[in-house]
Amino acid sequence: MPDISERGKSMPESPIRKLVPYAEAAKAKGLEVYHLNIGQPDIESPTVALDKIRNLSEKVIEYSHSAGNESYRRGLAVYYESVGIQVSYEDILVTTAGSEAIVFGLMSCLNPGDEVIIPEPFYTNYNGFATMSGVKVTPITAQIDDGFSLPSMEEFEKSINENTKAIMLCNPNNPTGYLYSQDELESLRDFVLKHDLYLFSDEVYREFCYDGKKHFSAMNLEGLDEHVVLIDSVSKRYSMCGARVGTIVSRNKALMSTVLKYAQARLSPPSFGQIAAEAALETPASYFTEVKEEYVRRRDLVVETLNKMEGVFCPKPSGAFYVIARLPIDDCDKFCQWLLEAFSHEGKTVMLAPASGFYATPGLGKDEVRIAYVLNTEALTQAMKVLEIALKEYPGRTI
Repeated sequence: MPDISERGKSMPESPIRKLVPYAEAAKAKGLEVYHLNIGQPDIESPTVALDKIRNLSEKVIEYSHSAGNESYRRGLAVYYESVGIQVSYEDILVTTAGSEAIVFGLMSCLNPGDEVIIPEPFYTNYNGFATMSGVKVTPITAQIDDGFSLPSMEEFEKSINENTKAIMLCNPNNPTGYLYSQDELESLRDFVLKHDLYLFSDEVYREFCYDGKKHFSAMNLEGLDEHVVLIDSVSKRYSMCGARVGTIVSRNKALMSTVLKYAQARLSPPSFGQIAAEAALETPASYFTEVKEEYVRRRDLVVETLNKMEGVFCPKPSGAFYVIARLPIDDCDKFCQWLLEAFSHEGKTVMLAPASGFYATPGLGKDEVRIAYVLNTEALTQAMKVLEIALKEYPGRTI
């Protein structure tokens, strides 16, 4: 039989989804599984978006412009202005989720063999997107004991070479929940200018910043108009993960012209998703106020409960809806599989994401897990009880 391509063989498996067969088997045995492994919120999508889909009058679901519907892009420009980002609708291209935006951006900005520096732990699919684009990821490790703050510029300097063409950040961060400050981003700006790099800024969790802290967009870094590539999505903002609508935004005209060529090759972004996303621009501010308050309750419950467990440490993040916790375990991959395959308490178990998959440096994150606090507080309370008992019973416990 024909062989599989080397590119296909090198494509990494998702550490977030690879345990799905074990979860399905656990459910088949009658267990209730608390899904804390994936960023799929139980928050209801905005009514204005759902109503628009329910009441469609279109007789034909047509292609849109390859850059996305102009009315939606103009609406997005107004949205960005409302959060302090000044761009024209012509600086915006609609993509099939943020995933396609990253792939288009990497393929437009970097050549095969070029390198992108990313602070780890990072969203695991960045690895996959880089592999698809022929790009090498160079990790710089952020430390859990520092709350996963941005590594020093000295660490960035150590990692740069003639092949380095870009830096990528997620702010607020997935998987850590860390919110990069304006000061941190401005120090990174100087580094980007010094080495003439692109700066990819994944800001899909912009709306979810807590403790009075404000989000500062890389688009507002002075002097970086030709360097910043903004990645965005409706998935988390409006709890519309299945809409599969994202955006790539840049004031770099040559870059956006290049991205458009990739967009033309795939014809157009999703029509239904764009219709829902454009309607979602009318979501009232009260929606976000209520959602943020709910996420703060969930975060506080999870972080406080985890830190009361023997041998567990979990920094308190200021954004997104994830935490990474260090557990008294020998191997997070084994532990997460054991939870689904061999453990239950009163007919319940928990599905977590092994943090090892969020690091590019081999061996890191083996005693850490990512927890997405995307369930209601009652479910999270039960899930934390189950996890605490599991940690006491796990054969590979280290203390």
